[in-house]
Amino acid sequence: MSSTLFRTKRVEQSILDTEEPEHALKKSLSALDLTVFGVGVIIGTGIFVLTGTVAKNNAGPAVALAFVAAGVACALAALCYAEFASTVPVAGSAYTFSYASLGELPAWIIGWDLVLEFALGTAVVAVGWSGYIQSLMDTAGWAMPEALGSREGADAFGFDILAAALVLVLTCILVVGMKLSARITSVVVAIKVTVVLVVIIAGAFLIDGDNYDPFIPKQKAVEAGDSLQSPLIQLMFGWAPSNFGVMGIFTAASVVFFAFIGFDVVATAAEETKNPQRDMPRGIIGSLIICTTLYVAVSIVVTGMQHYSQLSVDAPLADAFKATGHPWFGGFISFGAAVGLTTVCMILLLGQTRVFFAMSRDGLLPRFFSHVHPRFKTPHRPTILLGVVIAVLAGFTPLTELAALVNIGTLFAFVVVAIGVIILRKTRPDLPRSFRTPWVPVIPILSVCASLWLMINLPAETWVRFAVWMAAGFVVYFLYGRSHSRLGLHRETTEAEVEKGHGQGTA
Repeated sequence: MSSTLFRTKRVEQSILDTEEPEHALKKSLSALDLTVFGVGVIIGTGIFVLTGTVAKNNAGPAVALAFVAAGVACALAALCYAEFASTVPVAGSAYTFSYASLGELPAWIIGWDLVLEFALGTAVVAVGWSGYIQSLMDTAGWAMPEALGSREGADAFGFDILAAALVLVLTCILVVGMKLSARITSVVVAIKVTVVLVVIIAGAFLIDGDNYDPFIPKQKAVEAGDSLQSPLIQLMFGWAPSNFGVMGIFTAASVVFFAFIGFDVVATAAEETKNPQRDMPRGIIGSLIICTTLYVAVSIVVTGMQHYSQLSVDAPLADAFKATGHPWFGGFISFGAAVGLTTVCMILLLGQTRVFFAMSRDGLLPRFFSHVHPRFKTPHRPTILLGVVIAVLAGFTPLTELAALVNIGTLFAFVVVAIGVIILRKTRPDLPRSFRTPWVPVIPILSVCASLWLMINLPAETWVRFAVWMAAGFVVYFLYGRSHSRLGLHRETTEAEVEKGHGQGTA
């Protein structure tokens, strides 16, 4: 049984599957498109919110170093993703990479995890976008009816029509084609990055050097009941994370890491890239470098404008400008955040549909969803299904309940991909690799260690939710996926033909 659970799919077969007319995606993306996608999904509310949270509670002005630490952890994983994406240019990202190196069951686990992660991420972002839009509407004197507005904190029945509408519109755009999606993303990302740059440049003139003293505040223990405290660390090591000091920087890094989630989504578009061997590494690494630079710059500016102890948690950038006598920047930043969340939502939805599509093409999910649109060459069936489901989820569920379901899927995928690079180097050294992760196995091992370190800093509740979803995934796999796997059916057919041939030869 173990041989069937860990059966691997040859890279050549994965690439060959992408050439089947009914299951082939249109290749239309360039390195610039991929970089824009990466920047579009990484830069969201994190740059406007997390900076104040971790500066005030964990690292002080040294939050800039926390962003660097988190960026380094992501860079280690990005190098591994770049090798896989250029070697196996097939939709599915970590799912496809795992299928080629670790086997079917690990691939299923990763794919099952990513489907949930991207779905919840899309819904959370859509609800957040709705909140920003409603805030701007209130400023302009337009009020949404309570029953059709944000569900946050509402006890009465209602439906967040703006959040649902955004998901449905983006679903239609993704069905029509990747090139249209790339063009819209490029325009929106240009606006978003412009807003961020204006904030950085304007804020630089309002910096007070005294606010950087001390740059690394004196360390103190986390108070009981602190939401950032990790019971898992206490259980394993007998100590809790610290606020401030050097250890506070690493605790902050585990929090701001989630502001970087998204560069791995670029890998899901490998099959729709014109020259994936060259462009995938450029898109993945390029987008990560750009976003890390912007994050560090923003954190330096905001902690220089206002002392870290006085930063607000909800809107640190906007409130910092208000504190320096420039209140109109609050609306400007809200506009930038609202525009930016549009691309985050679309690219998360894109990533989810591509993973779902890849799993259905392999037979682990119904093959009905693996057919592409005859005209647009996009996976329209899973896109429409998931778009409608997420629209309903975003419309009826309050943001706090959605945010509570955030899981550790991305870090888990990072670990699997890094291990997969080492394994595939051993099992398939003959594969052509246009991009090679340097210093293997050192870099992949460091990536695994960095990801595991960030994982154990997460709350125990996150691990519980992760375990429950994984348990459900095992049930689905053993009831459906394992028996419908194309790889398994192909091998059974081959073995039957071999036995038939032996029988005829004997006769």
